[in-house]
Amino acid sequence: MGDEYFYGVTLGEAGASVTWDPVGNTEEYQNANYKLQIKQILLGHTAKEGEYNVVQVETMSLRDAVKIPIAVLKVGETRSVLTDLEFPDAPVIFKLVEGNGPVHIHGQHIPASYDIEDIEEMEEEILDEEEGDEDDDEEGNARKKVKLSTNNSKPVPKGGANSNNKNNKKK
Repeated sequence: MGDEYFYGVTLGEAGASVTWDPVGNTEEYQNANYKLQIKQILLGHTAKEGEYNVVQVETMSLRDAVKIPIAVLKVGETRSVLTDLEFPDAPVIFKLVEGNGPVHIHGQHIPASYDIEDIEEMEEEILDEEEGDEDDDEEGNARKKVKLSTNNSKPVPKGGANSNNKNNKKK
């Protein structure tokens, strides 16, 4: 991972929006991937009593653009929201769809630079792991990885669930 930078914006009135799009700054971060982490959304101290302030985010999901509220703030009820939101793809648009704010959004902007050597090294590690699926044990016999079921149960040994239990053998 590369450096991490503080990210902070303020939305001031209904309809106000801010776009996070670091791709435009390609001279500083050539060959970089970006991630935005939003940690907290705060209602400013000058917000009006009784007014709802709704923050919406617009970003890409797996297939489509998504617009969804991420915070509803009101003086006397909710002045801040702790979030754990990550946006791996730009652009991300924050919009104050209701209220006059001010609403402060902060988190971290994380550029991750990868050069060709790093990518080649990661590819080699993946290939080594795939080849290591059948390792030799001390006696030279091939061992296969035990597959885990999706219900978080313990893996079943090759001889069955009771193969290691000496009390279950017939006499």
